[in-house]
Amino acid sequence: MTEEKKTSSMASRFRGFLPVVVDVETGGFNCQTDALLEIAAVPLKLDDEGILSPGESVRFHVAPFEGSNIEQAALEITGIDPHHPLRPALDEKDALTRIFREIRREVKETGCTRAILVGHNASFDLSFLNAAVNRTQVKRNPFHPFSTFDTATLGGVAFGQTVLARAIDAAGIEWDSKQAHSAAYDAERTADLFCMIVNQFRDIYRQSVATKG
Repeated sequence: MTEEKKTSSMASRFRGFLPVVVDVETGGFNCQTDALLEIAAVPLKLDDEGILSPGESVRFHVAPFEGSNIEQAALEITGIDPHHPLRPALDEKDALTRIFREIRREVKETGCTRAILVGHNASFDLSFLNAAVNRTQVKRNPFHPFSTFDTATLGGVAFGQTVLARAIDAAGIEWDSKQAHSAAYDAERTADLFCMIVNQFRDIYRQSVATKG
């Protein structure tokens, strides 16, 4: 593989990982007991110039699993009514199966070996994802079980801000507080933030590849 192809190949850029931004909205902070209510995923794309950008997002409302806990305080933040009769919610297994199918397709098309979760305070999103996988016994989870890219850390390094809205503002990305705390909206803005930061390092990455020969 030529140097140019290496620097514009997703499979080479992140050591075989496909970054996928994930955001979840939940009924609380305990991934074992609290309901998963929304999930969204945004696979990322790398063009021929080595520029990273968000791909097409996938998002689902999720029906609370049987016996799950939902804190009223969490609902007041997200504005979700999990029992609304017109809410088009899927059960956890169906939602995960559909999202994983799309991500596995992206992994295959990019020549990567597996996906890696990108999130803002990513350990939270990954913990709820892994707990839902364990509950439903969904097979062929494409995500690495514990490694992540965290935009809270990257936002602190790049802009001195660890809160998502503040990091987005510092980056000059549009932020609508009325749409915040929707899994789809937060995932898409997190994807914008991650791509902006990564793209600032494109020349450094290319130089490192050239140095290694």
